[in-house]
Amino acid sequence: MNPGATIFSQLMEFVPRYEFRKCINRYQGHYKVKRFSCWEQFLSMAFAQVTYRESLRDIESCLRAAPEKLYHMGFRGKVARNTLANANSARDWRIYADFAKVLIDIARPLYVGEDLGFELEKAVYALDSTTIDLCLAVYPWAQFRKHKGAIKLHTLLDVRARIPTIIVITTGKVHDVNILDKLWFEPGAFYVMDRGYVDFERLYRIQQASAFFVTRAKKNSTFRRLYSNVVDKSEGIQCDQTVMLTGFYARQNYPEKLRRIRYLDPDTNKRLVFLTNNHELPAIVIAKLYRARWSVELFFKWIKQHLRIKAFYGTSENAVKTQIWIAISVYVLVAIVKKRLNLEQSLYSILQILSVTMFEKTPILQVLSRHDDNDLDDDAPKQLQLFE
Repeated sequence: MNPGATIFSQLMEFVPRYEFRKCINRYQGHYKVKRFSCWEQFLSMAFAQVTYRESLRDIESCLRAAPEKLYHMGFRGKVARNTLANANSARDWRIYADFAKVLIDIARPLYVGEDLGFELEKAVYALDSTTIDLCLAVYPWAQFRKHKGAIKLHTLLDVRARIPTIIVITTGKVHDVNILDKLWFEPGAFYVMDRGYVDFERLYRIQQASAFFVTRAKKNSTFRRLYSNVVDKSEGIQCDQTVMLTGFYARQNYPEKLRRIRYLDPDTNKRLVFLTNNHELPAIVIAKLYRARWSVELFFKWIKQHLRIKAFYGTSENAVKTQIWIAISVYVLVAIVKKRLNLEQSLYSILQILSVTMFEKTPILQVLSRHDDNDLDDDAPKQLQLFE
């Protein structure tokens, strides 16, 4: 790593350029492009994410403030607002979606040894979605309701790694449960989801794939109890039953036994009813698995707070998806840097340090190591921390 390079250049050295070029070639990203390459577009948008730029003009002004450093940061000319806007609108967003998946494949093995908070060797995934509101007059392609626009980020998160494995971007009209049709289920893995995903025909596909699900039962679900297991009520488990569905269509869609667990949450004093197709794990572990679903909610809140995905630099569908995928790439890239450099700071702290040191010419490890994490987390109760 060149110690005379800017912090931004050193950060981009963690990017696998060969894989990025493969993504460009896959979708002919440089077809009829004479200047401002896809790489320069990625650099501009990544810079905007790390430094939280407000608009295209803001990106242009900030980068032009240090023209003598642009070449060494990877730019071959000045960054113009119109050029960046046209690139975001015209160049296939799938280039950056595929590249984000490349970074995800690099990052996940780095976090394979992370602690779940309870003993379980199997992979655990949390599935959920978040809605980003848009103005329908400005984004007419993102119709959600009659007078409201929105897009949804459907995310399958690796709970152990805190890394998204699959992200599907749709308009707000698409119901969450439809995303189950797009997933390939890993045998032996656990998929944790809320009751919005309860569709017994789709859940049976998880069963047939030799995978496990943990979800909450809907209030109108009906069951026939076959037998009950002994429970330890001191742990909050009120009952642990093996049941069969009794609804006509539900029984046809899921003809096998299910496990029904009623749990009293000691923190909220709420009574929760879980459904799972796993009959081996202790009931309290099933309850802890469902609690682990909160990690995907934290992921959504974190990226909305610290990355630029609620306000967009362009209005076309291509521009919006390009910005979101590059934001995800930046998130995963910083997670890779954290592990590769053996940093103790939280991901939030690393991003804050990077945001104010992009033009410095100091070794990145020195910059990130000389700051005490506690100095940056005075508002710790207000901040959502991942990778602590």
